[in-house]
Formats: sequence, structure tokens, C-alpha cells
Amino acid sequence: MLHGLLWLPLLVLFIGLAWAGWNEYQKLESYKVWAADFETAKYDVRAVLGVRGSDLVWGKPSRQGPVFLETIDLGELQRIGVQQQNQLLSDPEGSVGGSADLLLELRDRQVLIPFTEASLALQWRQFLNRRLGLSA
Repeated sequence: MLHGLLWLPLLVLFIGLAWAGWNEYQKLESYKVWAADFETAKYDVRAVLGVRGSDLVWGKPSRQGPVFLETIDLGELQRIGVQQQNQLLSDPEGSVGGSADLLLELRDRQVLIPFTEASLALQWRQFLNRRLGLSA
């Protein structure tokens, strides 16, 4: 009986990990369907992002598809930056680790799109700057 009690937490842990993996797989599959309509798209556990024509669309991934979607016209962007721990990052070649936010400055507001990797946020900043013909 003692052995059974010792193995029970491992069984619960295994079931929890299996459920978390299945949940993430379902999010990824729903993202694939959503991203098919976009020229360029990004999946992250924190956010989904896509560019279609002159529209930039982002939201939060879920098993039913992205939720809390927001859309802006790329022409509205005044400035694009990357923010990590409330500091703007500038070096796309530097080895920056950790999470960061893509900072979009519009005429009337600022938008933060979360990324788990700062290097991906820097790459998206470069992509959007090139697309808009802005200086980095």
C-alpha cells in the first residue's frame, strides 16, 4: 500500500502533463486554421499575430481559436518598438533573452503585444518597419 501511495502523485503529475500537452496542441491546431488567411502569422503561448494586406491582427490563443482579437491598419502606426521590463530595446543583433512586448505607437494610444522571446519581437519590429518603410 505504501508503494501505491508513493506512485499516486506521479500518476497525477503524468495526467496533468498529458492534459496540458493536449490543451496546447488544440490551441496550435486552431491557430493553424486561423493563420491560413494571413500573409505572415506568429503563434506564441502569450499571443497570436498576423498581417493581412494593410491590417495587423492580434489576440490571445485558445482551443476554440484566437480570442480578444484586435485589428489596426498599418498606416496608423507612428512608431514600432520592443519593450522588455519597461525598457526599450534597440539592438536586433544582441543576444537578448526572456520575454518582451512589441510596442505599437498609434496616434491616440499605445498597444503592447506580448512575445515569449525578445528576439522574435525584434524580428517582428524589423519586418513591420521594412513593410512600412520606417527607420528601425
